[in-house]
Amino acid sequence: MLVPFPIVCFVGAFATDLAYWRTADMQWANFSAWLLAAGLVFGVLAALAGLTDFLSHRRVRAQKPAWAHMLGNVLVLGLSLVNAFVHSRDAWTSVVPTGLILSGAVVLILCVTGWLGWAMVYRHRVGVAS
Repeated sequence: MLVPFPIVCFVGAFATDLAYWRTADMQWANFSAWLLAAGLVFGVLAALAGLTDFLSHRRVRAQKPAWAHMLGNVLVLGLSLVNAFVHSRDAWTSVVPTGLILSGAVVLILCVTGWLGWAMVYRHRVGVAS
């Protein structure tokens, strides 16, 4: 139940970075910074829940997609933390180009890790009561 919150926040940060890039309205950069902060808070909570599941179930660790899913999500949190620091700078340099590139990279990685998470549940039946 925690997973959708950081996804929405990080995708929203990318969208507001794009809006800032096109308009140069500083409010969009402010929205990005807030979305990154909220995404990091919820992402850490989701990561703690996922790590607990990963470490406590041998069946989960046995799945190859689980490892890539975990490492990808750790990468997402790391890149988002760097992105939050980039967004703490002033004006144009807070978003263009570094913040925009980091936000786009995070969204692409989230697409892959989301697909891997889907595969674990629907193909490998991880977390599904039989």
